[in-house]
Amino acid sequence: MTEAGKPLGLPAFCLRQPCLGTLARWSDVTFILGLSAFYHDAAATLLRDGEIVFAASEERFSRLKHDARFPTQAIQAALDSFGITPSDLDYVGFYEKPLLKFDRLLETYLAHAPRGYRSFAKAMPEWLVKKLHLPRIIRSQLPGYQKRILFCEHHQSHAASAFFPSPFDEAAILVMDGVGEWASTSWGIGRKNEVELKQRVNFPHSIGLLYSAMTAFCGFKVNSGEYKLMGLAPFGTPRYEMDFWKHLVHQHRDGSFRLNTDFFTYPFRLEMTGKRLERLVGHRRRDPNEAIRQVDLDIAATTQAVTEKLILGVAAHVHQCTQQSHLCIAGGVGLNCVANGRLLREGPFDDIWIQPAAGDAGGSLGVATLIHHQLLNQERSTQAVDRLHGCLLGPAIGTPDDLQALRRMGAVGEQHDDSIALAQETATLLAKGQIVGVARGSMEFGPRALGNRSILADPRDPMMQTKLNQQIKRRESFRPFAPVVTQERAADYFDMPENLSSPYMLNTFFIRAEHRTPSSQSNEPCTILDQIQDRRSCLPAITHVDHSARVQTVNATQNRFLHATLEAFEQITGFPVLINTSFNRRGEPIVCTAADAYDCFLASNIDVLILGTTLYHQERQPAHLRATAVKETSSAFED
Repeated sequence: MTEAGKPLGLPAFCLRQPCLGTLARWSDVTFILGLSAFYHDAAATLLRDGEIVFAASEERFSRLKHDARFPTQAIQAALDSFGITPSDLDYVGFYEKPLLKFDRLLETYLAHAPRGYRSFAKAMPEWLVKKLHLPRIIRSQLPGYQKRILFCEHHQSHAASAFFPSPFDEAAILVMDGVGEWASTSWGIGRKNEVELKQRVNFPHSIGLLYSAMTAFCGFKVNSGEYKLMGLAPFGTPRYEMDFWKHLVHQHRDGSFRLNTDFFTYPFRLEMTGKRLERLVGHRRRDPNEAIRQVDLDIAATTQAVTEKLILGVAAHVHQCTQQSHLCIAGGVGLNCVANGRLLREGPFDDIWIQPAAGDAGGSLGVATLIHHQLLNQERSTQAVDRLHGCLLGPAIGTPDDLQALRRMGAVGEQHDDSIALAQETATLLAKGQIVGVARGSMEFGPRALGNRSILADPRDPMMQTKLNQQIKRRESFRPFAPVVTQERAADYFDMPENLSSPYMLNTFFIRAEHRTPSSQSNEPCTILDQIQDRRSCLPAITHVDHSARVQTVNATQNRFLHATLEAFEQITGFPVLINTSFNRRGEPIVCTAADAYDCFLASNIDVLILGTTLYHQERQPAHLRATAVKETSSAFED
């Protein structure tokens, strides 16, 4: 690595307000609120006496995907969950240091002047009006709060979010994202109730920005289209890999790396890449409205291959320096489940724990836990799985008032008091080819649906992937779907260690050889759709073109209803596996409330909705409600 970091003790915090009384108000309960906002994926996390009791992204409440605005509604939901007000909070923390980020922006713009003027002119008004005045804004949004507002560095919040909730007493920590204030990749060590960052790679050299630049080159939107690039990669060939290593990126023996910024324009322009990259690959950047080209498939494959090798190189250096057997990961790059799977299989660490809300939303979790453990020097205890309660940290759904409001609208549902009987009926419907939306219990924190805000379907149907993508989700046909499987049977279907827990869909594993089927494709070139419809296993709807799958395991403790549904589905079909995809449509956040779920159910034409313990059939809903929902969603979706 290239630069040494600083240990995170009290001086690493920016204490923007004078001390009011003692360091902490030692009453019966201590509440700490962590915040992320103003860049992308704003969120709020609440700790009660150090326990993580609430975490949610603002987008779930505002219904604006990747909402970066101050998380007013998420904060209110957190406070309401315990009947408290801002005056009851003991500490409020923000996940990065705006002044340090502003310093990086100014230095970068000056270094590239006058080329960066357009980008500079667009960014400055928001900085001068909002981002440089965060203490004032935070106080205005938390009336009655009179205590400290604390700021930590971006990668320190990521590191804390990775280690403190993890199941490890001590571990190496690896943070990889686009960029924080200056750092883009950092590593360090977590021990007991402390995290210490040792070294870092700084902007503009960044694995995350390399991936985002290629995402933009292939015509997808930065900060949301990276999943698409990862999904496209198996369709292509990494034929540009030698060009990438020769011209774009170099990795040193110590794992650090440098990008050739002659090929990237993100430091000084609103676009990520320019003409020089187009000349290197021999093709212009794809317009989002154009069809996906072979070059896009090959760039996706190349970018994924280079990213995986960069991560493996960094991880090898971190292991050598720390001699730790466990690794914790956070930062947006940590959501690259394909790279995670390869690191788990080939990397030097015995076990890896990835923080499931690894992007900026997870920064709110990081700063809150950092305040509790490191600033207040509170002891940390570990749990066998982790301290995130299955990441089911958002508000609950299906209260009597919610259901009564739907009934007043005219919604027709069947109440089921026995949840196991409901699980058995759900499995029966799924086995008949029905698509079921599930909205039960507490909402998940992070970008992945884990069973409480999910759409479930039968993975045996070879046309189910196309049906879900085109008719339900209304998104690109190449997007794969994840399987959820009972933990006790997972190793029977996927090449993964016996009894390995994968509750957060953060790793890919390959379908076991005995479940694969010979390809029906000839050696002749074929379209993406042809490859998608090629039946590659006995579970074709969750088997990607390279026989991989982003696996979620579940046991009865983690989610009793989902586990019971899987067991019942196995009794009917012989397979303890279902499709699990997020309960939303293209361009929308995952559903939060009962009203969100019912609206999405009607508009997307899902067959059945399970809302709490009530079951709704699509064909039994009033015609005027169905017609209204379809009309409201007939306009084009945006990513």
